[in-house]
Amino acid sequence: MLKEFKEFVFRGTVVDLAVAVIMGAAFGPIVTSLVNDVVMPPIGLIIGNVDFKDLFLNLGNQSYSSLAAAKEAAAPVIAYGNFLNTVVNFLIVSFAIFLLIRQMNRFRKPAPVPAPATKECVYCFSVVPIKAIRCPHCTSDLKGS
Repeated sequence: MLKEFKEFVFRGTVVDLAVAVIMGAAFGPIVTSLVNDVVMPPIGLIIGNVDFKDLFLNLGNQSYSSLAAAKEAAAPVIAYGNFLNTVVNFLIVSFAIFLLIRQMNRFRKPAPVPAPATKECVYCFSVVPIKAIRCPHCTSDLKGS
């Protein structure tokens, strides 16, 4: 059982998956910073000086000036601004992965075309096995064809 586990772990696909998970974990904070610090501020400026991180819907009776104040008071809120940042974050990561996979597919060699297993009889045009020396349909000699 230990031998099978060792073979499983050191198979190429498992190692590739481990590398992908580690790279994804390292890539996450970079994309989060890109969304929070680079992408969303200009969008917020265009919309009218809106900071998406502070957008929230208060479910309580008391009003709060910011999301931080509402959370400090343990008020029930829906922080849809954080949700919007997370959605944009997801879209950027998904698009980056799409571009990466697309490039990888361009470099992948096309699958080799398998050798034909059948041929056509030159006399009756029936399909016969490639190694046939006589057509099973018309009994013609196929040695020369």
